[in-house]
Amino acid sequence: MAGTLYLCATPIGNLDDITLRTLKLLESADVIAAEDTRNTLKLLNHYEIKTPMTSYHEHNKAGKGPVLLERLQKGENIALVTDAGMPGISDPGADLVRLCHAAGVPVTAAPGASAAVTALVLSGLDTRRFVFEGFLPPEKKERREILRTLEREHRTMVFYEAPHRLLDTLEELCGVFGAERQTAAARELTKKFEEVRRDTLGGQLAYFREHAPKGEFVLVCAGFSLEEQRHEEQQGWAQVSIEEHMARYLAQGMGEKEAMKQTAKDRGVPKREIYQYLKKND
Repeated sequence: MAGTLYLCATPIGNLDDITLRTLKLLESADVIAAEDTRNTLKLLNHYEIKTPMTSYHEHNKAGKGPVLLERLQKGENIALVTDAGMPGISDPGADLVRLCHAAGVPVTAAPGASAAVTALVLSGLDTRRFVFEGFLPPEKKERREILRTLEREHRTMVFYEAPHRLLDTLEELCGVFGAERQTAAARELTKKFEEVRRDTLGGQLAYFREHAPKGEFVLVCAGFSLEEQRHEEQQGWAQVSIEEHMARYLAQGMGEKEAMKQTAKDRGVPKREIYQYLKKND
């Protein structure tokens, strides 16, 4: 019988943020597949866990994935860990999970800390609906193309970013979303010097130009609000005369009263204002 691949969440900062189940799995697994064995060794030493480790990361996943799969198929249980947080999120764990599913090898998770969710709930922004974007591509053109697809995203957006690229990313976010978009920049989560800065994108950019970014960042950006959308639409209709506006709806088969009502709604004005204008210019 095949063994099981256990996706084990590890602390994102504070070492106490680990579950009892994860500790038991790390101790009982035949091997721990770690993104960085040196980093994971600190965690294992802290909890006096002696389970052997092997490396599994972005640069060796093509060759190491099939090796781990073979071990699983022979009946070994493998605990997969990332440097911090949940394996499979912005790391090659997802590739190993796909290999296991294709081969019929059992996969389960021991959930725990997640930087994205932690930053989201600390941000003070809307948490009802959100989209996780992870790390944006390093290539500027590709990064800009992805941001353009998010220009009218209504959900709260969560990004990961390294300190040396933070200023460039904030500049691009300002260019696409506007400097007034509300955001939170979180760093050192769950650690002694945890910081969550709440400001506009423009304010964040100005601050980090003066204060060199340190540590890995989670950026939480407010979505494009319905109010912003309505304002833009109203601004667009302001470039069209009321007569032309009415004519578009009349051409679609609307009656005069219905066209007048829709025109008023589009422009964000009372229906009476449209009626009085048309009567005056009749």
